[in-house]
Amino acid sequence: DRDGTHSGYDVDITRAVADTVNVPVIASGGAGTVEHIAEGLTAGGASAAIISSILYSPRLPRNLTVREIKTALAERGVPVRPWLEPADATTVRGT
Repeated sequence: DRDGTHSGYDVDITRAVADTVNVPVIASGGAGTVEHIAEGLTAGGASAAIISSILYSPRLPRNLTVREIKTALAERGVPVRPWLEPADATTVRGT
């Protein structure tokens, strides 16, 4: 019910599901800040988080890049995969 609200994930429900199932859980619906993402991954017990609105929503004062989000999460002690600079940008585009 929080999808598109930018008010944070429903951490209680996310944690309840994560504690019940034996598969990775993805926090979804409501992320508007890096703190929301961190909370979903830590307090919510999620293995991943959907962050689409943070990347593009015109309703936020400022959109963030994936690099900014990963850096901010790492600074908060949340484990993230390292950011890798492409050796050759044309390789990333597939040309």
